[in-house]
Amino acid sequence: MRPAMSENRAVTRAEIGRTYPRIAPHVRRTPVIEIAAEDIGLAGFTLVLKLEHTQHSGSFKARGAFANLTLREVPPAGVAAASGGNHGAAVAYAAHRLGHKARIFVPEISSPAKIARIRGYGADLIVGGKVYADALAACEAHIAASGALSIHAFDQIETMLGAGSVGLELEEQAPELGSLLVAVGGGGLIGGIAAWFEGRIKVAAVEPRLAPTLNMALAAGRPVDAPMGGIAADSLAPRRIGTLVFPIAQKHVVQSVLVEDEAIAKAQQLLWETVRLVAEPGAAAPLAALVSQAYVPARGERVGVLLSGANTTAVKF
Repeated sequence: MRPAMSENRAVTRAEIGRTYPRIAPHVRRTPVIEIAAEDIGLAGFTLVLKLEHTQHSGSFKARGAFANLTLREVPPAGVAAASGGNHGAAVAYAAHRLGHKARIFVPEISSPAKIARIRGYGADLIVGGKVYADALAACEAHIAASGALSIHAFDQIETMLGAGSVGLELEEQAPELGSLLVAVGGGGLIGGIAAWFEGRIKVAAVEPRLAPTLNMALAAGRPVDAPMGGIAADSLAPRRIGTLVFPIAQKHVVQSVLVEDEAIAKAQQLLWETVRLVAEPGAAAPLAALVSQAYVPARGERVGVLLSGANTTAVKF
């Protein structure tokens, strides 16, 4: 089921700017920190880390959840969402804060940390199916039967408008960025961010090699089914890139790079050892692109790295 189009809205810089005041009372303006490339064994550029993993519910997804619940009318049946985990936690949190019922569907691969967050926010949680696509099918059946408001994890205009506010904040906090590395699953985050920047900086997509959703779509010229594996599968492995996301990525994403699971694990370790930050695998993927040199910045460049989530159990090395 394709998400319903939102009347009189589009994912644009202007619309993101209009959405931000609606969600600002409900979300954190997450901080940034700057570190030298030498701190992670590289040289020649500066990293600016956007700490979106410190957001309410543990990931950037809270922005899209609150955008949906404040820009759309919520019926008595409440809201429903399918998720690998982070989106579900965000929708559960937003619904709890705003006084709505929520039913969340997650696959069996969802991490225990994410399942615990969803339950902690009081949502009705359904765990079933092997992958995100299975949870989405169950969610769509519930929506058809109940009349609940569907809040899509990525392929929804309001979801992307909320995610785009990460770019709005980052531009104010670090106006001299040359590029920004963003992890991609279904693409709602990079779609919103790329729409905000409109090509004023280089926005590069980073995906696990075992879940190359956007990479394969760009090569094919359209969304196509992709593999759904790897250590970040609970956040970066939908079946295909969003249909609303794809044209924005085609227009404004300058590069798509793939990283190995080993590089993601190494990036997680570096974040902990260098700046004592815990990131889930999907959130460490952008740094993995630098560590593995899948993405090589220009000399002297200020490179943004978006740490999108931290809903993971204690990291062990």
